[in-house]
Amino acid sequence: MAILQDQAAELEALRAENARLKEKMQARQTITFKVSDKGALSVYGLQRWPVTLYKQQWLKLAKVMPQLQEFISANDGALAEKE
Repeated sequence: MAILQDQAAELEALRAENARLKEKMQARQTITFKVSDKGALSVYGLQRWPVTLYKQQWLKLAKVMPQLQEFISANDGALAEKE
């Protein structure tokens, strides 16, 4: 009887750990923004390190976003994918 209780407790602990890990993974997949100490905009959640550009750089990139999407579509076979 004690063995079953131990196994049930261990199973519950593993379920809790699994839920914690799933929550951590979802948090990593969320894209967040932060203003750096130097006044730049950092985007978190795209890769291991943040992508940091200054305001004018982000605005310049935003203006050419349709061209970027076209380029990606045109070169779809040559571009690697990474999650």
